[in-house]
Amino acid sequence: MTDISRLPGAFDHRWNWQLAAACRDVDTSLFFHPSGERGKAHDEREEEAKRVCGGCPVRRECLRHALEVHESYGVWGGLSETERAALVGRSARPSHAA
Repeated sequence: MTDISRLPGAFDHRWNWQLAAACRDVDTSLFFHPSGERGKAHDEREEEAKRVCGGCPVRRECLRHALEVHESYGVWGGLSETERAALVGRSARPSHAA
């Protein structure tokens, strides 16, 4: 029989912040742009997503999570992928080196 007594407990504390997120009941498509979305449609969708984030009680935790896991897509913690990349000084697009 496997001894699990030394295994760490549940990691609820690492994601429980999501339960209080303002976006919890919002369609996720607001936070992630569809393929080919550009210009005014992109800007308006992204601004609406950021408005949801603006009133979120766990905005910092969300942004921290996105930065820790190097989230490449979407609006997280009120910042777009381009804004997060600029914050940490890296390219917004993942590189696909051969």
